Amino acid sequence: MFLRLFLITLPVFVVIDMFWLIFVARKFYQKNLGFLMRPDVNWLPAIIFYLLFIAGLITFVISPAIEKHSWFHSLKYGALFGLVTYATYDLTNLATLKDWPVVVTIADLIWGTVLAASVSLVTYFMAGRIS
Repeated sequence: MFLRLFLITLPVFVVIDMFWLIFVARKFYQKNLGFLMRPDVNWLPAIIFYLLFIAGLITFVISPAIEKHSWFHSLKYGALFGLVTYATYDLTNLATLKDWPVVVTIADLIWGTVLAASVSLVTYFMAGRIS
C-alpha cells in the first residue's frame, strides 16, 4: 500500500510544487534571498527532501485518512504536517541566520500548509478512485 500511495503522491507533489517554484516563488526568493542563493540547484538534497516529505505525508496523513475514510482528515492533518515541517526550517532560519527575511518565513509557512493539504487531499481522492 505504501508504494502504491507513493507512486500516486509523487507526481501530485511535483506538479503542485513546480507550479509554485516556477510561476510564483522564483522571483520572490530571488528578491528576498538572492544574497544566499546558489546559481544552480543542488538536486541531491532537493530530491531527498521530496522523498522524505512524501514519505511523511503518506505515513502520518494520507494512510490514516484512507483508513478513516475521511477526506477532511487528509486536508486538516495535511495542512498541519505542512505547517510544522516548513516551520522547522523557516523558524530555525529566522532564529539563527542574520538578515533572514520575515516575509520569506511567512510565505513559506503558508505555502507549506497549502502544499501539504492539497497534495494530501488530491492523493486521498486519487487513491480512492484507483483502488
